[in-house]
Amino acid sequence: MDSDSPPGSQRLRYEPGERPPLPLALGQGVQFAITTIVLAVLIPTISFRAAGAADAMVAWAVFVSVLACGVVATLQAVRLGQFGAGFLMVPAVSSAAIAVTTEALTQGGPAMLATLVVTAALFQMGCSTRLSLLRKILTPIVSGTVLLLIPVSVMPIVFGMLDRVPEAAPASAAPVAALVTLFVICGITLQATGTLRLWAPIIGVAAGSAVAWPLGLVDLRGLAEASWFAIPSPEWPGLDLGFGSIYWSLLPAFLFVTLVTSLQAISSAVAIQGVSWRRPQAVDFRAVGGAVSANGLGSLLSGVAGAMPLSTLSLGASMAEITGIAARAVGVALGAVLMIASLVPKMRALILAIPGPVLATYLTVLVALLFVVGIKVVFRDGLDYRKGLIVGVAFWVGVGFENDLIFADQLSGFAAVLLGNGMTAGGLLALLLTGLTTLAAPRPHRLRTNLVLAAGEEIRDFLAAFASSTRFGQAMADRLDAVSEEALLTLLAQEGARNAPTKRRLIVTARRERGGAVLEFVASTGGANVQDRIALLTEHADETSIEEEVSLRLLRHLSSSVRHAQYHDTDVVTIRVEPPAGESRTG
Repeated sequence: MDSDSPPGSQRLRYEPGERPPLPLALGQGVQFAITTIVLAVLIPTISFRAAGAADAMVAWAVFVSVLACGVVATLQAVRLGQFGAGFLMVPAVSSAAIAVTTEALTQGGPAMLATLVVTAALFQMGCSTRLSLLRKILTPIVSGTVLLLIPVSVMPIVFGMLDRVPEAAPASAAPVAALVTLFVICGITLQATGTLRLWAPIIGVAAGSAVAWPLGLVDLRGLAEASWFAIPSPEWPGLDLGFGSIYWSLLPAFLFVTLVTSLQAISSAVAIQGVSWRRPQAVDFRAVGGAVSANGLGSLLSGVAGAMPLSTLSLGASMAEITGIAARAVGVALGAVLMIASLVPKMRALILAIPGPVLATYLTVLVALLFVVGIKVVFRDGLDYRKGLIVGVAFWVGVGFENDLIFADQLSGFAAVLLGNGMTAGGLLALLLTGLTTLAAPRPHRLRTNLVLAAGEEIRDFLAAFASSTRFGQAMADRLDAVSEEALLTLLAQEGARNAPTKRRLIVTARRERGGAVLEFVASTGGANVQDRIALLTEHADETSIEEEVSLRLLRHLSSSVRHAQYHDTDVVTIRVEPPAGESRTG
């Protein structure tokens, strides 16, 4: 049976709900914090100084950024209501917002920046509650393509850090430090099977830094000058509520950046779920929506304080692949480390003192694994020629724009900055091509009814008419009827729907596709994932009532594919049904 389920990992030591020892969780949190703190310091510094902001405003923006990232990391892990994924997610300041931030500061000042960031954050949180409406275009193919393109966009920056060394350092210093870091991380990861593998990244950074020290690559002046505890003087700019021409001219650009950060959050949430379980599980789109809403809330808090919007790194999946740890406790530890670092300048200075070649090698390993995770996401969705074309074209267009090989001399201003990022250009193309495919598909047959047992007769008549109009034979019509009956019974069994005091709406669509039929049942949110229950039917039969087990077994027998996407507001069960043997598949 085709499945959307990730392959799972038998090497996983700690699943999301399991608790590693506190020292281990804190150690993993520190490893994640390295990248987040570097970005939270560098990106606001670049953006604000480019706009001519005073040092006090830069220091305030850095403080707010690190603190906001800590809050979001904790929220992503613990999942409060519709906020947070409930998985190990790594926040960061949005690099896609560098250009628009500088422009907003230059044209309208800090108050205008705050208003635009707040508006975009509210838009993002609103979209997160309606991801089910975008399910046709925000597909695993789009998410996988974005994951593939993140390394394309990041690697030029990472490789540029290899040459960030003092002028007085010997020519061999950077290659030696980088190679030591690479071989220590990869060597431990490939050969170690016990506790040592959990510390491979941090051991590699420590070894590379130790080698870099006598070679003159370690500069500790910033560490010596930094204080132990400090809160910058508040530089709260307030909000510009005039909503003048500057606001409306810049708002589309900020909303566009928000779309990019939302795609990053979606891709990251899909990726981390793919490596967080020992046994395959379907992607929980409620967690995906929670990841987007938490990112939006973090951007809202950051914007109100006068700082930049946040994004989500996909490094959680890469680190889980190396260490075998996907526990939420690590996300909580990451949040605690970041919040402490926002108050302890010396901690930030220590991380910034890591030599460029060492940090670049550390990031190279993580980003390389992220590319592999992207490949897994793409293939997990089933790669036919249509999806393959979207991935292939979007990927190489992204590579072309990233390397200024496509219309570089014809782009200027905001378009040049935005499309110069390969992830943005390729991700948007994947979105457009996916949307075009959806619009070009034949209009499906649709039935709206209530999710009640009595709807079975109405659905039966609807599918009989569909089978007749699409020239399916009687055997296929009978199979569609049987599949719809079992699907309805399974949905009704979710959270005791038969006895629900209020009626839930049900939309049934049917369309012919590649000789078979695809049925889609859209209802309000239920309980356990049907796809997972079918996959684990044999092992957990004792946990399932006889009636439910019969329905699930028949559904598995009659269909070639069952996919269940769960959102905050909607359940979507998609079933592919092939014609019985001997019946024509043409037409």
